Amino acid sequence: MTSQVTKFGRVGVLYGGHSSEREISLLTGTAIIKALQNQGIDTMAIDVKEHPIEAISKANLDCAFIALHGPGGEDGTLQGALEYLGIPYTGSGVMASALAMDKLRCKQIWKGIDLPTTDFASLNQATDWQQTIDSLGGCLVVKPACEGSSVGMSIAESAQQLKQAWELAYKYDAKVIAEPRLMGEEYTVAILGGQALPSIKIQANATFYDYEAKYLSNKTEYFCPSGLDAQREAELAQLCINAFKSIDGKGWGRVDVMTDLNGEFYVLEVNTVPGMTSHSLVPMAGKAAGMDFEALVLAILEESIR
Repeated sequence: MTSQVTKFGRVGVLYGGHSSEREISLLTGTAIIKALQNQGIDTMAIDVKEHPIEAISKANLDCAFIALHGPGGEDGTLQGALEYLGIPYTGSGVMASALAMDKLRCKQIWKGIDLPTTDFASLNQATDWQQTIDSLGGCLVVKPACEGSSVGMSIAESAQQLKQAWELAYKYDAKVIAEPRLMGEEYTVAILGGQALPSIKIQANATFYDYEAKYLSNKTEYFCPSGLDAQREAELAQLCINAFKSIDGKGWGRVDVMTDLNGEFYVLEVNTVPGMTSHSLVPMAGKAAGMDFEALVLAILEESIR
């Protein structure tokens, strides 16, 4: 235990912040802080809502565990500040963090390298709503390009609904995308140290896997192992590793995937700082791989100082 404490030095858990996902970040950070303290690691909690650079600079940190979700903590800005300060940190670097936060850029990359992802449209005030509905298949998912946790997401099945969905998403981000709604199964795969953990099948008893289903509902069902046969599990794992590597993801993360009605996999998005709450999925996958929560947190931290 002493060698672990010496190796990591003082670890700052950066959490809270000011994004729409602040409350989830507080839960994630609190769980991580407890896990580190339980292992005797010198841990300092830093809510980066106000004056983050000043707070981090004064803390005399040896490394930082980023537990922030959404803009300001997961999009490369904080990562850039930590690079400038010379403080090692968990997770992906500046470029990968910025790309993962931007669903439009991710889809453009995946289309360019032939990774399976749905067609999409970028929406704005001048969009032909009916033409977009028709060209993408009649039932669309609309979301802000640079938000997480399904914030601002909704379903549209008509031109009027599409315009309303854009207006909702636009409240959160000027960049809004629409894509066909997939009606198959939903999976997520955690990545740790370049390897895929066991996949999780998600079954939300809601219209779709929205913010409430992710964090508040006790009706959402999770299956880990997911029930895929060995060949399909390997196919899904490789797809998720490829999607993560395509944006230069590092350390740890999570890749979300859905199937169409024919069972074909399509990449939805990459999360470079996934949630670590009681409802979160990476701890569930870690447990299936034989790691309890504290071991998982330690493994993520190990990746940051390699």
